[in-house]
Amino acid sequence: MTSHVLDLAGAGIGPFNLSIAAQLDSIPAVKAQFFDSRPAFSWHPGMMLPGAEMQTSFLKDLVTGTNPTSPWSFLAYLVRHKRFYQFLNAEYEAVPRQEFADYLGWVARNLPSLSFGKTVRRMDKVDGALALDVDGECVVARNLAVGVGKKPSLPTWAEDLPKSMIFHNSEAAHRLGGVKARRVAVIGGGQSGAELVDALLDLKSVDSVLWISRRPNFEPLDATPFTNELFTPGYMDCFHGLTEDLRITHTRRQLLASDGISASTLKKLYRRLYERRLERGGAGDDGIQLRPFRDVTAGRRQGQTIELTMRNGFDESIETVEVDLIVAATGYRFELPTFLQPHAQRIDYNTLGEPVLNQDFSLAWDGPAENKIFVLNAGRHSHGIAEPQMSLAAWRSAVIVNALLGHDHFDLQLLEPLVHWQGQHGDPVPAARLGQAAE
Repeated sequence: MTSHVLDLAGAGIGPFNLSIAAQLDSIPAVKAQFFDSRPAFSWHPGMMLPGAEMQTSFLKDLVTGTNPTSPWSFLAYLVRHKRFYQFLNAEYEAVPRQEFADYLGWVARNLPSLSFGKTVRRMDKVDGALALDVDGECVVARNLAVGVGKKPSLPTWAEDLPKSMIFHNSEAAHRLGGVKARRVAVIGGGQSGAELVDALLDLKSVDSVLWISRRPNFEPLDATPFTNELFTPGYMDCFHGLTEDLRITHTRRQLLASDGISASTLKKLYRRLYERRLERGGAGDDGIQLRPFRDVTAGRRQGQTIELTMRNGFDESIETVEVDLIVAATGYRFELPTFLQPHAQRIDYNTLGEPVLNQDFSLAWDGPAENKIFVLNAGRHSHGIAEPQMSLAAWRSAVIVNALLGHDHFDLQLLEPLVHWQGQHGDPVPAARLGQAAE
């Protein structure tokens, strides 16, 4: 057993727990340690395709939103690596994803509170604390932050297909170099799907790329100013106070605010398609088929090929097509970590089967109130579309730190919002004070 009790233990070291660790680095009195089974930090290594860009501002890093003087900001990273002026001169519309990953890795390599190659295997309740089995060592902490991430999600019809004929976009950087298939289908109309199509067009082994999306068109990310108000602490605070059915309705309606394709990527792809037709004199097969508004209902193996059946939402027709390989840009799903599964019956869930989170991002469960379990990247339907993204990572970390301390170490008071989301007549929707759990 550890010789002291931690104020916070972290399971998993992705960007969100890394943000908490970076924030706590400025508060030496708080004892925290974070554990990850991987040998070193890595951030979506399978998605580091050439030219891939972030869809959020570089100011929305681990700390800047609430702690701009932290040594762990993206700007501090640029200065430390002597690239500050060149970065400004490059005038990026968006930060290259590879550079942001390098920034995260730099922070992870330099924070002393991170332990890699260590797996949290079990959690038990002990007097006034939580006992974690970390590879046979007992680590005792008053609170826990779970940041193990989500699991790649494949359609139900794809479950029986061999892995040689389908892979998730999270593996793309590792798998694309070995693709020998002539006809490849990309399923998914978000940013990841667009980046995959762009990468496949560079492969000489691929003769035809079929891009399938359930969305009515290949639609752009809505990053306009008033839509970006959805990615502010004030909106998230209001959103959490809504009823569950309203929260689910709003997140579905706001899809393009969080999962559209960046305008630069759409423009690049369209120009590539235009140039391919120009090269072929405007006639013949240009090697790509765009099929939006299609819902794939079945995928059956036919020898060395896969027959896809699709329902066309535009004219209600049924289509079939044969391909040799599928790349699925079909998102991720929340899965309760193994060490929490013995406590599954003690956790509150919403109608979608997701854990209910209090306003301070702590789990709603029947355990002791003084032992909080913060769950990160599981609150899309409790806190809004910004919760799974980097946009409010620094703010969320500050909320969690304030909750740990029991007082406002970080000043999270907000100006009057530009947009009034809540009704101005009758009783307002109750909202808990920032940094504390809703009752």
